[in-house]
Amino acid sequence: MPSYNRVALVTGANKGIGFAITRDLCRKFPGDVVLTARDEARGRAAVQQLQAEGLSPRFHQLDIDNPQSICALRDFLRKEYGGLDVLVNNAGIVFQCTDLNHFHIQREAAMKTNFFGTQAVCTELLPLIKTQGRVVNVSSLISLEALKNCSPELRQKFRSETITEEELVGLMNKFVEDAKEGVHEKEGWPNSAYAVSKIGVTVLSRIYARKLNEERRGDKILLNACCPGWVRTDMAGPKATKSPEEGAETPVYLALLTPDAEGPHGQFVQDKKVEQW
Repeated sequence: MPSYNRVALVTGANKGIGFAITRDLCRKFPGDVVLTARDEARGRAAVQQLQAEGLSPRFHQLDIDNPQSICALRDFLRKEYGGLDVLVNNAGIVFQCTDLNHFHIQREAAMKTNFFGTQAVCTELLPLIKTQGRVVNVSSLISLEALKNCSPELRQKFRSETITEEELVGLMNKFVEDAKEGVHEKEGWPNSAYAVSKIGVTVLSRIYARKLNEERRGDKILLNACCPGWVRTDMAGPKATKSPEEGAETPVYLALLTPDAEGPHGQFVQDKKVEQW
């Protein structure tokens, strides 16, 4: 057996919280750190910026909306490292425009990237996670707020300990259809595609953690969703309360949980504390 370096990977890492997470992992993670970005030129520029600070991340292109791009990354990790030790799913989009005439366009784009893109990455990369690996899905406190604004029936489904991945996908698709037909509020949904997509990410994390318990209990893999907080980025704007470095703290904490840590696992974590889902 060849002996491989350890490797951590961050999606959507060329700016904002993803860039800050990558920088912190370059300083603290005992192995290689791969910075991924959809746009190769921006990704390589981000790598150069970190190299100028004396850090040495690697770059790999990744568009989480593109199955070929995800598979190319999977094959690279398998060949170069024999798997993956830390995965931080940070890539996501939000729309600043509140024009409800464009709600259907925003809804499909937000759901496609934030939920289905994250799910696609997990489908290909979770089987590569090594013993004592760590997986962090960057969600949002908005998912917790949005959950409270769902109908009691939807809330019960999203909080269920037995909801399956197929059932969750069905609910995400139902939101898209209900919004297309203009009946999403009547059907008990909140009025934000971004918020619903992040409910999806949080619930998906709970499902994957449960699957890991069933299928790979002995491997001591810990998988969680987290909220980085309200962070000053292109997405959240200049009025937000946290710097990207402060936003990176909780994701990095979860990415570097010690090998003997029993948890958190399958939780929603904010400011390094477990929040009740």
